[in-house]
Amino acid sequence: MSYVKPPDLVRSMVDAGEAKAFMSTRDTIIRAFMAGAILALAAAFAVTITVQTGEPLLGAVLFPVGFCLLYLMGFDLLTGVFTLVPLALLDKRRGVTLRLLLRNWGLVFLGNLAGAMTVAVLMAIVFTYGFSTDPNEVGQQIGTIGEGRTVGYADHGAAGMLTLFVRAVLCNWMVSTGVVAAMISKSVSGKVIGMWMPIMLFFYMGFEHSIVNMYLFPSGLILGGDFSIMDYLVWNEIPTVIGNLVGGITFVGLTLYATHGRTGPSRNRPAAPEEPPAAGEAASDEAADGAADGKPAAGETGVPVRVDA
Repeated sequence: MSYVKPPDLVRSMVDAGEAKAFMSTRDTIIRAFMAGAILALAAAFAVTITVQTGEPLLGAVLFPVGFCLLYLMGFDLLTGVFTLVPLALLDKRRGVTLRLLLRNWGLVFLGNLAGAMTVAVLMAIVFTYGFSTDPNEVGQQIGTIGEGRTVGYADHGAAGMLTLFVRAVLCNWMVSTGVVAAMISKSVSGKVIGMWMPIMLFFYMGFEHSIVNMYLFPSGLILGGDFSIMDYLVWNEIPTVIGNLVGGITFVGLTLYATHGRTGPSRNRPAAPEEPPAAGEAASDEAADGAADGKPAAGETGVPVRVDA
């Protein structure tokens, strides 16, 4: 069967978290680098579509192609390991410790950042003909995105920070749902369908994804966006990473593990009421009782019948 039932799904999530915790440093870095790079290219692709067509929905519909590709090739995003690796620690898998968890998160963060920033530099060369001209229309749009989602939040003070954090929580709620939805199916088509919808949703809704932002904001700085590195770190990247962590583990990892991995005992069911006997069965029972007591059965008079010879 291609469908994986929820209890088996949770077991797969815990197994995946354990495997990532024990993965070698080399493989963790390579897989994280490639994940960050492919997702960054997908973000550049989606922005290009949006700018050239004027249809943001079309860009959002096609953005998940990058996420699906990196997942199918076994690469890791920080948002995914935020959800999976803590489950191995929670399930008390042998050898999984808090130190291993933090090591995995740190290496994946660095790998994602390196991959996204590499693509940011490469795409900046594309947008500016090797820095010989001003950024083209797509490059200018990326710079505008960086301004609006850093100093734009800062202009609203605490309310802006709250909005940023909530958008980050909602983002990894959806992204981690996509990661887990891919595990529900064993077929490639089923995995892609499971991932596509939540990823499309988060991108179109403008939620904050820490790895996408690792591309958009450094790229915006390179292309002349009017914001600083501190604006990017304080008013986007750091709150987004924390919000992604909260959203993924709270609304996806812990909820699935609690209800399908540690299912609570069922409540006691009330006893079923006794059904009254059917009419025919009641008459038969009375006849049988009467015969046993020497009394006439129902329908009999009790008067001896005279038989003439």
